[in-house]
Amino acid sequence: MNYEADYHDNDCSSFDKAYRCYPVYYLEKPHLENGDKIIMPPSALDCLATLHIDYPMMFELHSPAAKRTSHCSVMEFTADEGIVYLPTWMMENMHLQGGDIVHIKNATLPKGTYVKLQPHTKDFLDISNPKALLETALRYFSCLSIGDTILVPYNNKKYKIDIVETKPSNAVSIIETDCEVDFAAPLDYIEPVKPAVVPYGPLKKALPVEEAPKEDPKFVAFTGCARRLDGQPSTLSAPTSPIVKSQQPELTNGSTAPSLSSRKHSGKLVFGSDVGQPPKTTKKVSAKDTNPEPQKKEEPKFQAFTGKGYSLGRDPTCSPVG
Repeated sequence: MNYEADYHDNDCSSFDKAYRCYPVYYLEKPHLENGDKIIMPPSALDCLATLHIDYPMMFELHSPAAKRTSHCSVMEFTADEGIVYLPTWMMENMHLQGGDIVHIKNATLPKGTYVKLQPHTKDFLDISNPKALLETALRYFSCLSIGDTILVPYNNKKYKIDIVETKPSNAVSIIETDCEVDFAAPLDYIEPVKPAVVPYGPLKKALPVEEAPKEDPKFVAFTGCARRLDGQPSTLSAPTSPIVKSQQPELTNGSTAPSLSSRKHSGKLVFGSDVGQPPKTTKKVSAKDTNPEPQKKEEPKFQAFTGKGYSLGRDPTCSPVG
């Protein structure tokens, strides 16, 4: 089959060619499935050699039918004229079938500084060292583009990984560069269900502040009716109800200082009103005001050695002793 109609070899001022694409397993080269290398015809090398391009050679792939774009590098120039061979994962990303037309042109990509990857399955995270695995797998790649899904083989299994983000552009070169790699959560990852938060019950009303209980009237000494020492009735009558102790400042020893209003009233005798003052002399009671009591006769007291005296052998009529 002749594909020369699809290959414009007359114009080599720039490399922008159309080829029919096929998967690399047609050539029985399975090692190319793990990278981004393609196989191009020898005429492509002749055209590229006349151009001032950067090495390693990188290309932009575009599918007019699917309107998808990716990037790749070249492995060798041994394909038949008008034909290119692509890795299977690359054809799937661009929705290409065997024999579809793909446009290829040379491209210059900046060196990547940051790449964010997202595995399709969470079992990729069970690998003991996924970053070391990726470092080994990406050695077969020359560039990465946002939107691509690459395959990473490990233990007879191939893990699909999406290219989510690249910096400083949407497509970057990863050859001889220090690139930071980050991971997004796998596509099948399900966040654990958080335990339901038990709503709090209605807020309790604030407890009322308890007021200090009112003190009952305490016993106060020296209350009641006033009495005069001479026995005469007092001119002022005091209330018979007990007096409630008023709040008075306490002294340093804890006793309550008596108020000035409670001191010396006419007709009253207040005990302890002048605490700490020298005692005053009291008036002597006149004999007229007091009723003399009759003197009582003193009873004879016992006196020793009184009475009659007796002697042995003498007259009992002797005089008493002492």
